[in-house]
Amino acid sequence: MKRRIFLKSVAATASTLAFPAIAIGQQYKAEYKMSTVVPPAFAWGKGGEIFANLVRERTNGRINIKQYPGSSLVQGDQTREFSAMRQGIIDVLCGAPINWYSTVRDLAVFTLPFITPDHKALDAVLANKAVMDEYFGLVRNAGAEPVGVGETGFRQISNSKRPIIKPDDLKGIKIRVVGSPMYGEIMSTMGANPTFMSWADAQPALASGAVDAQENPLEVFLAAKINTLGQKYVTKWNYSNDILLFAIANDAWKLWSAQDQGVVREAGRDAAKQQIGIVRKLFAEDVDRVRALGVEVHIPTPAELETWQITTRRVYARWKAQVNPGLIGKIEQVVEKSRKA
Repeated sequence: MKRRIFLKSVAATASTLAFPAIAIGQQYKAEYKMSTVVPPAFAWGKGGEIFANLVRERTNGRINIKQYPGSSLVQGDQTREFSAMRQGIIDVLCGAPINWYSTVRDLAVFTLPFITPDHKALDAVLANKAVMDEYFGLVRNAGAEPVGVGETGFRQISNSKRPIIKPDDLKGIKIRVVGSPMYGEIMSTMGANPTFMSWADAQPALASGAVDAQENPLEVFLAAKINTLGQKYVTKWNYSNDILLFAIANDAWKLWSAQDQGVVREAGRDAAKQQIGIVRKLFAEDVDRVRALGVEVHIPTPAELETWQITTRRVYARWKAQVNPGLIGKIEQVVEKSRKA
């Protein structure tokens, strides 16, 4: 009798233990979809690949992130990524907040013209706990858990018409920009004719001559072989360097165990660190590599750069007021302090 009771007790205990295991298992998807604008041949896409691999390895396959480059989950329109995440189409973001301006304006604080004019300034901002805690709070309120911050790289202008030495040289040039009205206003202020289009549409537009110019980090210029699309002139003016945000949709994040959340957060930090290293290495060698392709590269003198900065000040002030003046003011203070260090 006692033996029968004991066996029933053991069976009941085993059943109790088994059910939570099944429940926990059911919370994890077989695949978590991650959107990136570009594939791993680019530093941006490589960052996504590194992150997915680290998460898969460190969770022993419990969290399987699959990368979908070319913004294919949103038919090539990277501006829809954040809204698609809210709809459950995308589980993991590895992208530039400027692309999501129409959905989450507050996250575009890093993209104002010359707000972080060099890597020293950007590093100081990313290392500032108060600034980043406030920024991460915005990401969480928008519907995602931030786990890492890399960088997309300083954006430069290329075109098929003429050398761009001063702002007036942009007059009349048709330039492709990402879907941010701020970038459009920056270009129109200097007399250019901005055209908003996704990256998927940009390359055929350059090839056909529908647009004359584009602006992107030079590592993108190299990886995408933009020199073969009639782009003969480059100006390396470093006017904007958006972050690369690694973030998990709240609907996925809240169902993971605390242990796995910690593992994913650590993987995000490690992937971001590696991705920044890749971007910085490419930045250091990009001018020589672009010139080797027969492309003319102009690096503005300090006086020329000041002219660019003065020309964009009105745009800066206008968008600072619209995006997030409080947080941008704190970023400015950190940048100013970094200059004196």
